[in-house]
Amino acid sequence: MSFRTRNILRQWTSITILMAIPAFAWGQKKSSPPPKAPSAPHQSAPSHSSAPSHGTTQTHSSTPSHTTTTGHTATTGHTATTGAGHTSTTGRTATTGRTATTGTHTGAAGGTHTTTGTRGGTTAGTHTTTGARGGTAAGGKPGTSAGAHGGAAASTRGGSGSHTPPGRTVSLKGGGHASIRPNGQIRSVDRNGMHIEHGVRGGRTVVSEHNGARVVTNGRRGGYVQRAYVTRGGRSYYSRTYYYHGAYRSGVYRGYYYGGRPYYGYYAPYYYHPAYYGWAYNPWAAPVAYGWGWGGAPWYGFYGAYFTPYPVYPSAAFWLTDYLISANLQAAYAARAEANADAATADAQANSGGGDPAPAAASNASVTLTPEVKQAIAEEVKAELAAQQASAGQSAPASGGAAPAAASGEAPPALDPAHRTFVVDSDVTAVANGQECALTSGDVVTRLTDTPDADQMVNASVSASKKSDCASGQTVAVKVDDLQEMYNHFQETLTNGMGELAKKQGTGGLPKAPDTGTTASDVPPPPPDTSAAKTLQDQQAAADQTESQVKQEAAGSGGGGL
Repeated sequence: MSFRTRNILRQWTSITILMAIPAFAWGQKKSSPPPKAPSAPHQSAPSHSSAPSHGTTQTHSSTPSHTTTTGHTATTGHTATTGAGHTSTTGRTATTGRTATTGTHTGAAGGTHTTTGTRGGTTAGTHTTTGARGGTAAGGKPGTSAGAHGGAAASTRGGSGSHTPPGRTVSLKGGGHASIRPNGQIRSVDRNGMHIEHGVRGGRTVVSEHNGARVVTNGRRGGYVQRAYVTRGGRSYYSRTYYYHGAYRSGVYRGYYYGGRPYYGYYAPYYYHPAYYGWAYNPWAAPVAYGWGWGGAPWYGFYGAYFTPYPVYPSAAFWLTDYLISANLQAAYAARAEANADAATADAQANSGGGDPAPAAASNASVTLTPEVKQAIAEEVKAELAAQQASAGQSAPASGGAAPAAASGEAPPALDPAHRTFVVDSDVTAVANGQECALTSGDVVTRLTDTPDADQMVNASVSASKKSDCASGQTVAVKVDDLQEMYNHFQETLTNGMGELAKKQGTGGLPKAPDTGTTASDVPPPPPDTSAAKTLQDQQAAADQTESQVKQEAAGSGGGGL
């Protein structure tokens, strides 16, 4: 081979090698695994403490591992696609109980994932997804999958059937209408700006708005009067004066306007210093056995089979969980005793006989509040403690008037994907498969859907209930208003519980707490409105008159007597 030919071959070989190097590097870059997305920033919340041990062994479903692959679809039919176009594959789906509903949530990473709610309020294949709630990663709570809440994530209705209970509607003379149950009892009346509603167990709630006041009465026990209070940073705040059995108390509620309807969220009157929240949230040096002294209490004897306190408390969060549940069960017992006393009085007048105002203890012997459900409540308690600690550490509370955004279009806390577990605070009538059933104080529901329907209802799974209430595991439709009041009561009871804990810390085996001082809210409550009692009495009288007229008109419409 000539020298010239060999020289040409060397040059061609050099050129080929130079061209191959970039192609090889590109191929290496393409085949390398995609970088992991940075984890969402967390607020400086304390670490979670473990749940206390129970007398019975508590089993937990394992959270399936999530493996990011390229070009592979999800093996369980549960595909989460990120903005980079990578498919997240879930290993084995951990499902507890019967699947209730499926919803699709939009995650902060620009992708979507499908979440399946289950009978126990857990999530099939628990996902941790960064939501839009203040940049906090919402994960680790049973049944919680937080997507970006840009107007509420769309979810299917599934499982609950018709939201309209059976009965007939009667058009009233002079306007308005009434809903009558198949047994002839009044379910609801809407007339002259007044809404009257009878629960499936007979309690009555009356709501009206006039002269700038919202008046709500609950049976003969009392109710509240709410009025516009102040506006801060584009947000409206309302004062409420509660009146029950001769006693007044006042509070502040923040207004929300969502889906064409107003909602009202509890606004804390004060915050404890941040160190106290951290002490309540974080594990104590050693678990504490605490005696509540409930042994001789009638309510505890009645609900003893349903509710068992923790044997020991690894942190104040679990102590507060039992405080919250017990407060609701005491309220449930008082309501039942009061209703039974009214019935006994009526029987005595008719038959000259007596009646036991207390419920029979045997009626709740076959139901129980499981450790798994209590754990879900404890997670809600810890999340609220962390949120209040963050608010207490700022010059103005994070949920207060310092923020410039207006409340219009902002979903109320009851629809926040980060809040799923609700403890029922008063008698609520729910709808399951077109039939009504009752929820009472101390029952627990897990919200499944985020978007209200035309009747302002969402689906929820009954996580725990007492005998003769809506069956545990059933999917029911619940009004958003009712869920919001449950959450309001949860926050208020937690505030009261922190106050009790501040008094008891350092005694009865409880460890000593750090600074338990408080800082007033930026919107402190006004003094109670002492005219509220008469306002509530007047509304009750007006409701009595309206119902008397409705009974006459309904009977005359050919539908039978009431």
